[in-house]
Amino acid sequence: MNQQTHYFFAIKIPEETKLIMKKNSEKLKELFPFNRWVHHEDLHITLAFLGNAPSEKLSSAIENVHEALHESKGIPLEINKLGIFGKVESPRIFWVDTKESNELQVVRSKVFNACLEADFELETRPFKSHITLARKWTGDQHFHKKLLDVWNELQPEPIIFKAYEVVLYQTHLDKTPKYEVKEIYHLE
Repeated sequence: MNQQTHYFFAIKIPEETKLIMKKNSEKLKELFPFNRWVHHEDLHITLAFLGNAPSEKLSSAIENVHEALHESKGIPLEINKLGIFGKVESPRIFWVDTKESNELQVVRSKVFNACLEADFELETRPFKSHITLARKWTGDQHFHKKLLDVWNELQPEPIIFKAYEVVLYQTHLDKTPKYEVKEIYHLE
């Protein structure tokens, strides 16, 4: 079966933070019946989703992002709270977000604009910094938003980390983990 591959630029989550999130996800799996949970190695914050990228446009985006991120600094981030996308009673995406960060907004804007300059058509909805944890609610009962408050019990101490890499990932739907690093941009 020939799977179409996709590309996207993202903030790479540091390994120590991924391991903390793995531990929390194991506990969340017991409480939340979602169909597919994200492998902890695949945790990231998407900055620009390119989709199926023609090689010429992809090369242009890679070069543009490199120029745009020149002299960009590492980004201090704090994981904040759980949330959902989709219908409240049966969410499509289950995520944890990060607290507002001007530094993240600046880096996201640089990457996003660099991809637009490479002639990519990108998502037009406002940017919501989040780390997808799971997809597709499969519970027998409707989902209730008050369930999201469990995060404060699971993680009473804030998860604070510094992101030092923006990465271009390629998706491999037939593998686990499914995201392959194609390019790394180091933030000073």
